[in-house]
Amino acid sequence: MARWVQTFLEAQAAELDTATNTQLAYARDLQTFGDWLADKSLHYVSATRDHIESYLIDCEAEGLAKSTRARRLSAIKQLYRFAFEEGLREDNPAIQIKGPGRAQRLPKTLDISEVDRLLDAARNTRREALRNACLMELLYATGMRVTELVSLPVSAARGDPRMLLVRGKGGKERMVPLSPPARQALATYLAARDTAEDAARQDGKPPSKFLFPSRGKAGHLTRHRFFGLIKEFAVAGGVSPAKVTPHTLRHAFATHLLAGGADLRSIQTMLGHADIATTEIYTHVLDERLKELVLEHHPLAKSGKS
Repeated sequence: MARWVQTFLEAQAAELDTATNTQLAYARDLQTFGDWLADKSLHYVSATRDHIESYLIDCEAEGLAKSTRARRLSAIKQLYRFAFEEGLREDNPAIQIKGPGRAQRLPKTLDISEVDRLLDAARNTRREALRNACLMELLYATGMRVTELVSLPVSAARGDPRMLLVRGKGGKERMVPLSPPARQALATYLAARDTAEDAARQDGKPPSKFLFPSRGKAGHLTRHRFFGLIKEFAVAGGVSPAKVTPHTLRHAFATHLLAGGADLRSIQTMLGHADIATTEIYTHVLDERLKELVLEHHPLAKSGKS
């Protein structure tokens, strides 16, 4: 079964240029399904529609969220579609199985004052203050995914750019504009980074191709390390760490743009969404925020009158 999954993942990478994180998610989900089959002396090649549906029922009994069950079924469906197309099976047992759907949850976001406190905290860290300020300014100014941010090549930042070229999911490239504060933070950090790189080069260390270099295996700051950093900024800035993640800043970017009058198509392009339906969720976020403002501040709402 491991060979099935490996062959499937290699095909996904070669034909669809599937992102690494997506491949890892497929691998985990298919491994879990494979373990379930193995416990019942089954194999991908012998599993039937009934078996797959029984597996999904067991997932629900475990209390797994709708989104998790939908993601696992999606991985199974893609594996069996691949197996059918490649002649590994004569049928596709998953083709008619309907998933549980996804519960529509509005993304968590931050208000402008909370973002300001995070930015201030990043600027005032004891170590790597210039780097941290640059990371946060770029994230809020562009709405980049965290993986896109930490893996930016230094070449993208040269020449005081007004826009950054970002390589997103599936290797797709897009241009995102930079705000004046982000450009200033980038220029200041880049000067300090180049000075440090020159010193390292004199010690015989090779230069890094990444804007945010690291001594780790990846060669750049990892998404996990940045996740930890942003939690530290939240604590220092007096913002609840529970509501702050790199993706929350992405949501804040989109929500604040929409509130400021930007159109959905422009936001879709900057976020790198393939489908505008994904971007439309931010209109619901804005609607909910407006309702909250009315309930909090309207005199009739406060007095309980109708």
